Amino acid sequence: MTINIRPLAREDLPRVRKFWKDRWGDEFVVAHGVVYHPDLLDGFLAWEGGEIIGLITLAHSDEGCEIVSLDSLREDKGIGTALIEKVIEAARAKGCKRLFLITTNDNLRALGFYQKRGFEISAIHRGAVNESRKIKPSIALVGENGIPLRDEIELEMLL
Repeated sequence: MTINIRPLAREDLPRVRKFWKDRWGDEFVVAHGVVYHPDLLDGFLAWEGGEIIGLITLAHSDEGCEIVSLDSLREDKGIGTALIEKVIEAARAKGCKRLFLITTNDNLRALGFYQKRGFEISAIHRGAVNESRKIKPSIALVGENGIPLRDEIELEMLL
């Protein structure tokens, strides 16, 4: 399978908002107390035949470049890896020295995925998901694999 990847464009925003709503339950995501909207993020789309099959979004700050979201609609096909590689390339081009992301304590698949691609656990923010629920009450109490959803785990890659 050839994975087609291109940067997000302004005209993609309505589809990206819908994609986030379908995948994340709303048109915004919350991590470490920050609300992220796709309108303010860079990113890349993986697509096939006009259909989005993957999306990665990226925010820039003094802390480095942050992966805000990563979704692949076809697991184990290399889409997530291809999107990560594009973001690493883009982060280096922007002069980022650190690429990081936040996931939750229940997301065992993501923890494995990112570590296999060179990310290291850099911090555990205990109780952070409880704080995020104050902003986004729809965040579940129990996550994947029946694990209580409480903590944020920060992973990083130094560039």
